[in-house]
Amino acid sequence: MFWLGANMLVVLANNLPPAVRGRMKLWFIEPRPNVFVSGVKDSVADDVVNYLHEHCKNDAGIIIFQRINRVPGYKIRGVGDPNRELIAISGLQLVLEKLGATASL
Repeated sequence: MFWLGANMLVVLANNLPPAVRGRMKLWFIEPRPNVFVSGVKDSVADDVVNYLHEHCKNDAGIIIFQRINRVPGYKIRGVGDPNRELIAISGLQLVLEKLGATASL
């Protein structure tokens, strides 16, 4: 199986600098603009996350989903302001969706 020994990493971004986006394409496929998916080893995944922290400004708005080998099977990290709030309920990380001003209950 392709993912054995690999760490699934998904990066969603609002606004990446061109140099960072080009570098991301070395490790990831980009199925849609600013959506990057890769199966990399844990050490490479940590290097990618560190690289994003060092080279992206607050407006990059990055959310990183990383597969881990313990419950719930993933962890979520953010870089900058992703326009979404990351919360934890009973240890489960979630992305909080905000209701729009015109939404009715």
